[in-house]
Amino acid sequence: QVQLVESGGGLVQPGGSLTLSCTASGISFRFYTMGWYRQTPGKERELVATITDGGTTNYEDSVKGRFTISRDNGKNMVYLQMNSLKPEDTAVYGCNAKRTVVARGLNDYWGQGTQVTVSS
Repeated sequence: QVQLVESGGGLVQPGGSLTLSCTASGISFRFYTMGWYRQTPGKERELVATITDGGTTNYEDSVKGRFTISRDNGKNMVYLQMNSLKPEDTAVYGCNAKRTVVARGLNDYWGQGTQVTVSS
């Protein structure tokens, strides 16, 4: 029922830009904190950016100043604009939806991701 579907991945040259999109369904999107994670072989999944229901953003240090997360509640979508890409940014990028509800526990969903490759 809950579905997070990412798109926009691909091959980009170092220094280039790419914008990822995530479409959510099956959740009350406007109440969720949304985020983007990345996963590389041999490394733990890391959450690189988040945006709250109120629009507050947070970024991992490695992407600060280069990545921008945004959301469109009318479309149930979250975006990740990636600029000045580096080879070390190569990873599978996926979106995350998270909400805590008092007396009802945690809702935490993860998409399957889209491949981003930064290479010459």
